[in-house]
Amino acid sequence: MEASFFTQVLLPASLALIMFGMGLSLTLDDFKRLMRTPKAVSLGLFGQMICLPLVAFALCVALDVAPHIAIGIMVLAACPGGTSSNLLSHIGRANLALSVSLTAITTVLCVVTTPWLIKFSVDYFTILPKEPFSLLKTSLSLLVITLIPILIGMSVRHYALRFAQRSEGLFRHISTLFLFTMIILISIDEQEMLLESFPNVFILTFGLNILATVIGVALARIGNLSDNDAVTLGIEVGTQNATMSILISVSFLQHPEYA
Repeated sequence: MEASFFTQVLLPASLALIMFGMGLSLTLDDFKRLMRTPKAVSLGLFGQMICLPLVAFALCVALDVAPHIAIGIMVLAACPGGTSSNLLSHIGRANLALSVSLTAITTVLCVVTTPWLIKFSVDYFTILPKEPFSLLKTSLSLLVITLIPILIGMSVRHYALRFAQRSEGLFRHISTLFLFTMIILISIDEQEMLLESFPNVFILTFGLNILATVIGVALARIGNLSDNDAVTLGIEVGTQNATMSILISVSFLQHPEYA
């Protein structure tokens, strides 16, 4: 899957559209809520921004996985929560407001944190000569593809609330359809490598998901949060924006095997 119109234009545009859909569901109150529940938000951020990458790194090193698998796992761990975590919180009757707020703030922070973590991962796990990786270019690209569409979506919600409410479900379905389409396309393109590395990838991703979820719940218990908040933190720490990780792997790093 070499650089093409699909990877350089269509894929980023699709994620931007998904982020616009996320913006349609956000209001300023979602960010103000961060100040009203500082303990829950702080624990959630600590779990997702600090604990998750550390656990992912430790697993990759301990299991001595291939570099492309390790980098792919680290890219995923570097991404914020997505709309799927909000959906799971809704289905699980967790604290949806907290879930939305955490997703919003981690998406904002990822513009700075994600490029640094990816650069570290590529430098650490790559054995061959390093390919140039621009922190500034990656940060600006994430800004254009994530934050700006979210801000536009929030503006549309502010001025056209009825349209935003009608469109939320549509964009959620688009996000799910796009994610599964990308998984299928990459699986076909990298089928030999996928078949060869599937056992390691399955064990690693399953283990990471379980550990991250347990860490989220444990942090909530340590902070004496409610059961609903504990479920929310478990979901938020254990669920990442897979669509963004695919975009970074395929379009930014131009290594679909990382996805």
